[in-house]
Order: sequence, then C-alpha cells, then structure tokens
Amino acid sequence: MAFQRKKVAAVGVKAPFPGFIEPALATSIEKVPSGERWIHEIKFDGYRVQLHIHNDAIKILTRRGNDWTRRFSKVAGDAYLINAGSAIIDGEVAVPAADGTTDFSVLQNELRGKSNRIVMIAFDLLYLNVQDLRKLPLIERKAHPKKLIEKTAIQFSESFEVDGKEMFAHACKVGLEGVVSKLRDSRYLSGRGRDWVKKTCAQGETLTIAGFAMKDKNFDGIYVGRQKGEGLLYAGKVDHGFNTATAKD
Repeated sequence: MAFQRKKVAAVGVKAPFPGFIEPALATSIEKVPSGERWIHEIKFDGYRVQLHIHNDAIKILTRRGNDWTRRFSKVAGDAYLINAGSAIIDGEVAVPAADGTTDFSVLQNELRGKSNRIVMIAFDLLYLNVQDLRKLPLIERKAHPKKLIEKTAIQFSESFEVDGKEMFAHACKVGLEGVVSKLRDSRYLSGRGRDWVKKTCAQGETLTIAGFAMKDKNFDGIYVGRQKGEGLLYAGKVDHGFNTATAKD
C-alpha cells in the first residue's frame, strides 16, 4: 500500500503553490540584539535550501532556486515521511559534528561522494497545505515545522528566548558558527533585511588560494584550501566580498 500523506491543520492565507520563494536573508551586525522582541537561533555553516513538497513530488532548491534534489538525495529521502500534502520549508543543509558544530568544508567534501551524514536543519515554514504562511508572525510559523518533521531525520532549529549577548558568548565558547537573531513577530520578507540579523564568531584561519572560478567569462570567486601535510584539503569557494576593482587585482 502506498504511503498516504496526512494533511495537518492548515493556517494562513489560502493560495496556490507559489514555487520557489526568494529567501529571507540576515544582515550582519556588530552587536547581537537583546530584549523580548528578539529570539535567537544557532547559525549553521552549510547550504541554505528550500524543501518543496507538491503533487507528491519532493524537491530541494538552493537559495538561488537551482534544483539540487539529486545532489541532496539523502535529504529528499528523509523528507518522504513529512506529514503534509504540500509544504515549503526553509532551512540549511549541513554536516553536524557530535558536539553540534558544523563546518562548510566538511559538507563540501561529503558531497563529493554518496554521503549519509548530511542533514537538513529546518527553521521556518512558508507554505502548508494550500496556505501561505508568510504573513504570520515568525513565532507562529515556527510552531509547525517541528511536528511535521518529527518522524524524519530532518532536524529542527530551536529558538531561544534568552539574552542575545549571553547566547552569542556561549555559542562562540563552544565553537559554534555564530547566532542569528530574529524579530519574534516578523513576517517572512524575501531579500536581505533587518528583521533577521546575524553575528559570526571570530574563529578565522589562514587559507590558501587554490584557484579561481569563472562564470560566463566573468570572475566568480576563488577556491581555497587548508594545509594538510604536503597537500591541500578543499575548504570551499569564496564568492562574496569582491567588486570589479578587486576582481581585476
């Protein structure tokens, strides 16, 4: 007998399935906010993704809307048991270590083979069973994903209603990537704004430039690696922080 998806109670505004939604992006700040208006989440070092369930099909899309379902086939398989007829879940794909830390270079290396270690970490729900949830307050949207994914290997990014400064200090102390702070009553707004803000822990290291990338004959970033013995271990691609002048240099 084929698996039948249940349709859990829907909330929000009735609307057709919207397809890819430009993600909300956090703005970098110098000081983590505090106060009752803010909730705080762990910042993960991975790939931002959207999980789509529609017409019995499951897709994993990148932050730019590219279909990476095959590349993240493990996550797509994990999503099969999600208890929804249709849904759009915002989250991050990462490789969590035993201590909860994540490392983008580890994720990159895992994707070179058939990895069973990658997981999706869900932190927002944008659409559920013909209902658009983006106009609901964040704190209400976050009340749903945990139940949807409870029978899957997908993890849930908890929110903490604590002092932002204290949470950031603790996150850095235990080696986490940083903290993302969000206005608890905010709507989901595509693009970069100040309803979501982020601060990364200062855990820099010196990496070696291993090469550069081109896209349509234009500079598209650099590839970097970390020294390991007499060789280099791939550590990722840096495609931001450049302008026309620095790219020419």
